[in-house]
Amino acid sequence: MTAPTFLTGLIARLLVLLALFAGPAAAQAPILSQFLDEVPAGELIAGADGFGAMRGDIPVAPILKAGETLGWAFVTSDFVGTTGYSGKPIHVLVAIGPDAVLRAVRLVKHSEPIVLIGIPEARVRALTESYAGLDIAAEAAAGGAGHDLNIISGATVTIMVIDDSVVRSSIRVARALGLGGLVAETRPAGPRFAIDRQARAAGDWHRLTGDGTLRRLSLDVGQVNRAFEAVEDPRAAQRPLPGAEGDVVIDLYTTLVSIPGIADALLEPGEAQSLRGWLGEGDEAILVAARGPYSFKGSGYVRGGIFDRIQLIQGDISVRFRDRDHVRVGRIAIAGAPALPEMDMFRIPAAAGFDPAQPFRLQLLVQRDVGAIERVYTTFETAWQPPAAFLTEIAAAPAPSAATDPGEAAAKAALWQRIWRDKRVEIVVLGLMLGALTTAFFFQNLLTRSARATLRFRIVFLVLTLVFLGWYANAQLSVVNLMALAHSLATDFTWEAFLLDPLTFILWFSVAASLIFWGRGAYCGWLCPFGALQELTNRIAKRLRVPQWTLPWGLHERLWAVKYILFLGLFGVSLASIDQAEQLAEVEPFKTAIILKFDRAWPFVLYALVLLGIGLFVERFYCRYLCPLGAALAIPARIRMFDWLKRYRECGNPCQTCANDCMVQAIHPTGEINPNECLNCLNCQVLYQSRTKCPVVQRREKRRATASAGAEALDRVLTNHPSRKET
Repeated sequence: MTAPTFLTGLIARLLVLLALFAGPAAAQAPILSQFLDEVPAGELIAGADGFGAMRGDIPVAPILKAGETLGWAFVTSDFVGTTGYSGKPIHVLVAIGPDAVLRAVRLVKHSEPIVLIGIPEARVRALTESYAGLDIAAEAAAGGAGHDLNIISGATVTIMVIDDSVVRSSIRVARALGLGGLVAETRPAGPRFAIDRQARAAGDWHRLTGDGTLRRLSLDVGQVNRAFEAVEDPRAAQRPLPGAEGDVVIDLYTTLVSIPGIADALLEPGEAQSLRGWLGEGDEAILVAARGPYSFKGSGYVRGGIFDRIQLIQGDISVRFRDRDHVRVGRIAIAGAPALPEMDMFRIPAAAGFDPAQPFRLQLLVQRDVGAIERVYTTFETAWQPPAAFLTEIAAAPAPSAATDPGEAAAKAALWQRIWRDKRVEIVVLGLMLGALTTAFFFQNLLTRSARATLRFRIVFLVLTLVFLGWYANAQLSVVNLMALAHSLATDFTWEAFLLDPLTFILWFSVAASLIFWGRGAYCGWLCPFGALQELTNRIAKRLRVPQWTLPWGLHERLWAVKYILFLGLFGVSLASIDQAEQLAEVEPFKTAIILKFDRAWPFVLYALVLLGIGLFVERFYCRYLCPLGAALAIPARIRMFDWLKRYRECGNPCQTCANDCMVQAIHPTGEINPNECLNCLNCQVLYQSRTKCPVVQRREKRRATASAGAEALDRVLTNHPSRKET
């Protein structure tokens, strides 16, 4: 048994023992008292001289000046459970005034890897502090979507988590304290209701509008002009709509069409049935139909886009509709329905947390051009609530805890689903890349028949990995991901923390699958952006005739162990302190070279450049000897079920062609391929079939040529034989 083989087996056993001895760590619930001493009250609200006692009902503390309450302080993680990519909450201290306007926002604690070892923390803190001045009462009215979201490149997930936590927790605190005119949310003492799916609707249009099943929003020229006269921009009033005051601008109707009785009354039977098949478990849908010159869909709407003129608001949630959540309605089938040119259904995903038994508002955005490329906006609303005929009383349920609150779970789900929707183009491209690579691996015998085709495919794929996955999408896996997963499993594991980064999640899923088939090489050799950067720069160096160094086999084999020692050390430290382990994970140059594109402090840039510089002389130097992620993948890769790389009996004895040409020296002098070190570059498979480089193939071709020549000679002899001539 070789030293590396023994070492990997030993490490695998040690990891199991360490995990067993570590056991589940006690999860520390963040509490406000831990952070009040860190930030003086005067920094939160000018003139404040201290904090009062924390309230007993909710974790907020008054901010005082000479005994007078100027505002309230709280920590977001006491109210919402959204976790960052590390799997831990991002703790933000917020000060809110009696008018529900945020006075100060401070990032007080986090465990985000992207901030710890990538993005300067000052930038994230500055963005967090920019939430001061946000009107929470307005946010509550807009369902938390009344402000613009600023993003720091490379820290999208972290910023979206901070935004979600600050806004949702502030709305909860403002409601609980009755700030800014918001009403405290209390659990109703009376009966609770759900939608009666068996109830039937009235049979004509006028009765449906009369009993509230259909709600109407009718705007005329006079109403719209007066609304724009009230906006702050005086230019809006200078461009009134033409026509008489009573001329219709839009006549809009809406209802909750996912209620079966309403759908059956309004839609054709086939369309009502299709609607039920279109909706998933827990999904709801509204019907929006209108007439008039103003379109609720908008003239700028394109397929794949968003309907920006309407949004649904219910309590603290808001739902905007996209193309995939939209279908057109062919005809309103009920008697007495007016001619409505625009008729559409919009799906409300279950993850939105929408309650069909509660009232909601449909908000219509109306715009007016005030310049060549400038517009001002105003909104109108129509409220809908289910008629009593569609409600049925249900038994009261116990108040949900913070851990089981369905609203909190829905908010978490809505956040990661929103991120996945925003990344759909990147997800499709990554899916195509994984499909192409999987096809190449399964049909590698066909691909490697041509050395030129294999080389071109590899170069194009590596460039795509570096430029798209790395520098554009920042989808660089890290040993930090594994440490965060291990810590999450030992404490309070939730899928939401890992679903926040869709490309990384998909890559890890594909890596887990590929370890069974091909080992670590599928990722390390093809999908690692930093590995691609090393190989591409080394190929350029070879073109420039930079000398290549080949380490003696004995030294090379012993240096393999370094990356396993680094990984074991990082994993051991993470059991005691995940924060310290994430700091030590700076041994990885990934964030410097890939995520931040070398835009970082000079020591980090120098370290990455030194590794790349050595890689010009020793191909894939970092991958071979230092990468703890590669070591982490190599350990479970020993369970792979298939061996796809073909070898001859003569490989290694005496032929050394593949061993000498292997870019990472993963082939032993005796001919065996070390699966822990192999990057599946397929070069040895090209050589396996090469008629110009493989001695075994050359001898086989020579024998075939000799046999063919002998057969031709015999045929000529037989052809010229006298007996053949006589015949």
